[in-house]
Amino acid sequence: MIKPSKHPFGRKTPMNERIIETLLFSAAALSVAVTVGIVIVLVKESFLFFKSPEVDLWGFLSGRKWQPMVGRFGILPLVNATLTTSVIAMSLGIPVGLCVAVYLSEYASDKTRGLLKPILEILAGVPTIVYGYFALTFMTPLLRGIFGENTVEIYNTASAGLVIGILVLPMIATLAEDAIGAVPKELRLAAYALGGTKLETVFKVVIPAALSGLSATFLLALSRAIGETMIVALAAGAGPNLTFNPFKAAETITGYIVRISGGDVSYNSVDYNSIFALGLVLFLITFTLNLISRKISEKFHQEYE
Repeated sequence: MIKPSKHPFGRKTPMNERIIETLLFSAAALSVAVTVGIVIVLVKESFLFFKSPEVDLWGFLSGRKWQPMVGRFGILPLVNATLTTSVIAMSLGIPVGLCVAVYLSEYASDKTRGLLKPILEILAGVPTIVYGYFALTFMTPLLRGIFGENTVEIYNTASAGLVIGILVLPMIATLAEDAIGAVPKELRLAAYALGGTKLETVFKVVIPAALSGLSATFLLALSRAIGETMIVALAAGAGPNLTFNPFKAAETITGYIVRISGGDVSYNSVDYNSIFALGLVLFLITFTLNLISRKISEKFHQEYE
């Protein structure tokens, strides 16, 4: 039984509030326990993978070939494709999402904001597999029509990355708008009093002041892009390929996990355990991004506090 919190004015906490506090604590503890349990499973199964005689840790981290059938477990092709799609996604999602956020927060009327916000929420609610088929049936033909069918392959990381950028756009726009809207109104009024235009106030005062929340938003969206599965599984390709050409097919970490999970892989084999090793890599990447996000937020929050 947890110790109930003290009332701000020293009063005795009612029994119903104690029960609610206990339930809230239990929910928080459950979420922590689930997270720890997932990490334990990843580490345990990854240990079995690295314990296999076919796997070498240095070869896993630096190898340029991922061919489990012949005992080659170099993760670089999968990491390269994952980063390629994520960079393309952020190249689209960050500028467009920031522009949408600035417009909604600083320029749009209440009627326009009330119209655009539900549309963004609808985009956020579309299943990712629909985005995957959109990338395959619309974005890829569009790119092939622009750059040529001999240049753009049917499966490519460019179309997958662009559609992931569309996927994270509502998240970036919504969270960035909240960060911009949290900037004190006094800063805007001070800029106007000094003769600044609305555009100068937005980009020289408001956005720098909101940099703490914006940086956290961008890194959160990047984590979402790195962990995206169905779009890359359908549109990026189904074979590991170490290439920096976004118009070529390449398989991401999540795409490989999906393909192997749905295939005829025997339990506790090296191929099966590799799924958890790759999942652990994804966890470490996103965990590192979250730590960086917190550090950046703390730094700029202290500056503008």
